[in-house]
Amino acid sequence: MKTSLKALKRALDHDELVPFFQPLVELRTGMVVGFEVLARLHHPKHGMYLPSNLIGLAERNGLIGALTRQVLGKALRAASNIPGQPRLAVNLSPMQLQDPGLARQFTDLGTATNFPLERLTIEITETALVKDLARAQAAAQSLKDLGCRLSLDDFGTGCSSMAHLQELPFSELKIDRSFVTPMTRRRESRKIVAAIIGLGKSLGLTTIAEGIETEEHADMLLWLGSDLGQGWYYGRPGSVEKASEVALMAPRPAAHGLSKPGKDWSVTSLEALPMQRLAQLQAIYDGAPVGLCFLDRELRYVSLNQRLAAMNGASIVDHLGKGVEEMVPGLYEQAEPPLRRALAGESIAGFEILRPARERSAARGPAPKAWLVCSYQPAFDEADEVIGVSVSVMDVTEKRRAEEALQQMELVGQSLGALHGQRTWTLDASGDELLRSAEWARTYAAAGESKLDLGWLEALHEEDLKPTIRKMKKALRTGKPIDVEYRVVGEDGTWRWMRSRGLPRLDPEGGVTRWYGSVVDIHAEKTARAELRATKARMRALLQTIPVAIMSDAAGGRVLAIESADEFDEANPQSSAKGKRTKKPRPRGKKET
Repeated sequence: MKTSLKALKRALDHDELVPFFQPLVELRTGMVVGFEVLARLHHPKHGMYLPSNLIGLAERNGLIGALTRQVLGKALRAASNIPGQPRLAVNLSPMQLQDPGLARQFTDLGTATNFPLERLTIEITETALVKDLARAQAAAQSLKDLGCRLSLDDFGTGCSSMAHLQELPFSELKIDRSFVTPMTRRRESRKIVAAIIGLGKSLGLTTIAEGIETEEHADMLLWLGSDLGQGWYYGRPGSVEKASEVALMAPRPAAHGLSKPGKDWSVTSLEALPMQRLAQLQAIYDGAPVGLCFLDRELRYVSLNQRLAAMNGASIVDHLGKGVEEMVPGLYEQAEPPLRRALAGESIAGFEILRPARERSAARGPAPKAWLVCSYQPAFDEADEVIGVSVSVMDVTEKRRAEEALQQMELVGQSLGALHGQRTWTLDASGDELLRSAEWARTYAAAGESKLDLGWLEALHEEDLKPTIRKMKKALRTGKPIDVEYRVVGEDGTWRWMRSRGLPRLDPEGGVTRWYGSVVDIHAEKTARAELRATKARMRALLQTIPVAIMSDAAGGRVLAIESADEFDEANPQSSAKGKRTKKPRPRGKKET
């Protein structure tokens, strides 16, 4: 709907022009940080509306200054009613920049409304600067001197943007909606937006994206690095009352706290990173304890750290732009399959590669073989297209060599145990069996059990299972030596007694890492002790039934001594239930025979 010059003059005369406020939001947090002030006409008959020709009509007829003063004056007064002391932004027309008294007009407005000009941003379009850059530069500097921030509006739509950024004291850069709106559909638009954001960041400018209409727009702009945004997604222009409501609403952060809805985005687009971020990333690269690099879709090195360069035996410069196959031909056959899977969008962690021995200088000799653990993480752009692979490489050679040495020690221990007739075993910190000797394996086979882990407990006699578990738990908890006795089925199908003893292996912090021990067959000893106890018990029972015990010389057939049962107990304390009794005196007058 258009309006006439007469209607515009009437609106100015009757104070019918009013400000509307559209929120400016910090994309990362979703917080409202300010509002852009827009003009609306409150017609007595048609109500509140925006004539399509309002600004152009005012400019052509020299009324743009009066329009700005009326709308901005009301906006600055109303700002005190909006919670949070937000910033306000207002757009100046090309004609206003030609006015030498422009700075004075803003000073008067700030004083009349008691609004600090440090909270005011002046948006200047590129078309306002093309005609007379020198005059625009003087006007822009005078506004800057008042404390106002300057924003270059509709960036990318003019023909001299680079010169403007170089010559004028801008603080902000606004990305025109003509690039933002189609960016979810057109890759070219995304690239332009990414380039503008990167340029703004490199110059230390705050970037603001216009025309955000969907959540996808907001998420994409955040990942590209934009600071602020505005558009219908965050709120349409409204009255000061509406602005107050918007300022109190819960924040709507883009990407929901660094995680794109429905997807796991852990890598931002590298196409938008400015030099400052690249420097930070390089510092992280250089300080990492593992080898790191980024490969493009052709598996060429885009960047890498010094650690990985040293692993590959070449400088960083020698890697850049070259392919993996060229730089590490001995590893490429192993590395290519997981790299291709990563380029297809799959994340791969813990992939092991054995690097064969390779030639070095004659003085240093050949480089030994090495074990490498690699992770491959696909990097997605803002449209979920894989643009490359982030690679991390860890050299675990020393760990592998230590593990091999430990295994050799365990095998030697088993061999020595076999020579001495012992059944050796190895347990982990939680009691799971890791290794056993062949002799001990035969014991399990006789019991019908051959698996490792805690399966060895299943071979025990049911009466010995609970006490063995109780003692094992105590040893595992305290780190004290293991010493348990239990029965297992022997090769003849009968239960045989075993004694298992072991000691812990401790790490530098005192924690248990392994248990090493052996098992010996104590069945004969255990049986002999049991038979001895039974024999002594029978003898004691016999002696309790008679008053004396007669001891004879088996060889000569002569009686050597006659003792009481109590005297027998004294001489054989293990045969008595109490162990020892007080010797009774002999009756008087009785002689030894």
